[in-house]
Amino acid sequence: MWGWLRRLAGSAQAPRDIPEILWQATLTDYPFLATGLPAEQQRLRELSAGFLAEKEFHGAQGLVITDAMAVAIAAQACLPVLHFGAGYQPLDWYDDFVGIVVHPDEVVAQREVTDEAGVVHRYHEVLAGEAMEAGPVMLSWQDVTAASSATGYNVVIHEFVHKLDLRDGQPDGCPPLPAGFLGMPSARRARDHWLATLQASFENFCEQVIKAERFGAPPPWLDPYGAEAIDEFFAVASEAYFVNRTQFARDFATLLPLFDAFYRPGA
Repeated sequence: MWGWLRRLAGSAQAPRDIPEILWQATLTDYPFLATGLPAEQQRLRELSAGFLAEKEFHGAQGLVITDAMAVAIAAQACLPVLHFGAGYQPLDWYDDFVGIVVHPDEVVAQREVTDEAGVVHRYHEVLAGEAMEAGPVMLSWQDVTAASSATGYNVVIHEFVHKLDLRDGQPDGCPPLPAGFLGMPSARRARDHWLATLQASFENFCEQVIKAERFGAPPPWLDPYGAEAIDEFFAVASEAYFVNRTQFARDFATLLPLFDAFYRPGA
């Protein structure tokens, strides 16, 4: 482990504050983290310190995790849960795992699926990240550094939004929602409203991707990977929501109130 962060590990005391020079360097490298009010930035800093105290980072293929790398990942991971309660309560959403494995670049994973006829298909998939239910998060450091407000791309937010989605055990693009969400009388009604709204945007996005790929139409702003499935669309759209809210609001006006109600409850 590494310098300042080594002193955090295994401590029974309250998480140590992230050093000022390290925090400011993180905001410089990832400017979308600095777009909130000063109180929100301080809150993000506190949550990030708590996150670092709870999680274990592992470098794969000889990658050495530095303090700067760990803080950058922690801050981006905490951004989606920033408004999820007081103290370190928001980190409860990530309490199903401890390990974060960071590879230097993309990973080629071997996959195996069985179709309805019982035929087994084996293939390779190139991954920039992966979040497993009740398991660790894997990230490509090359892709972490490729975060961009211009393209709406952010692999850390993407994978940690998958963790939020998986809280109810279903990777279906809908995180657990309470009764009263957007005025809905029950959690079931809230879920139905969420999925109906998201599905409509997903179908429209898929149509844009198809037109771009097959007929040369202008490509959509978001990563076309979001057309793979509705849970991937939720994660891809959430990336954009956090790194470029202005563009997201223009392109996904129907999703903005939905995401605001989830990610910023009470705001």
